[in-house]
Amino acid sequence: MALKRTIIAAILMILTMVCLNYISHGENIKPNKAFSTFPKQIGNWIGKEEHFDQKIYDILGVDDSFLCNYYAPDGSQIEIYLGFYQSQREGDLIHSPKNCMPGSGWNFLKTGETPINIGPKQNIVINNILLQKGSEKQIMFYWFQGRGRYIRSEYMQKIYLVLDSITKRRTDESFVRLITPVTEDNEEKTIQYLINFTKLLIPILEEYLPS
Repeated sequence: MALKRTIIAAILMILTMVCLNYISHGENIKPNKAFSTFPKQIGNWIGKEEHFDQKIYDILGVDDSFLCNYYAPDGSQIEIYLGFYQSQREGDLIHSPKNCMPGSGWNFLKTGETPINIGPKQNIVINNILLQKGSEKQIMFYWFQGRGRYIRSEYMQKIYLVLDSITKRRTDESFVRLITPVTEDNEEKTIQYLINFTKLLIPILEEYLPS
């Protein structure tokens, strides 16, 4: 099963690169607002902006990004990373955390999905991952957002990327990731306040990210 998934992923990656290389045109899609203006307060959460080392940004190939730790009055902390790609035609494809997190020493203990209500009768589904490194545990939410879609699956992200490059002549997209330590070794409590924070975050993202 693991070998089959690896083969499928490799085939999708090759098809994506071939299609994007052969369908060439200029793209000038930018965020609606620069990420430097992203609010440092969301609800009662207060943010402290952070930055990766430059070599990380060079590897990621993002055109705009935002990294910030938000703190609640009770001491809870959530790290947000947003990465925006204006074009994915020159090899700067979005990196999945399933590839980079294990390389940083984090083990995937549990993978699943979480529905988030973002409006009347409107739900999105995002990835929900339990990570562990040593005795430390974290919950990670992530998804791909762009061209009017919220996408959970890496496979579907590649498929839509190819389809939209042909039909919409766009390959812009954003990667959204939230990480928080597991509170008092209580996964359910941690997931719930991540869900609540995500509900506050979504309307702000829609102001910044092209639809």
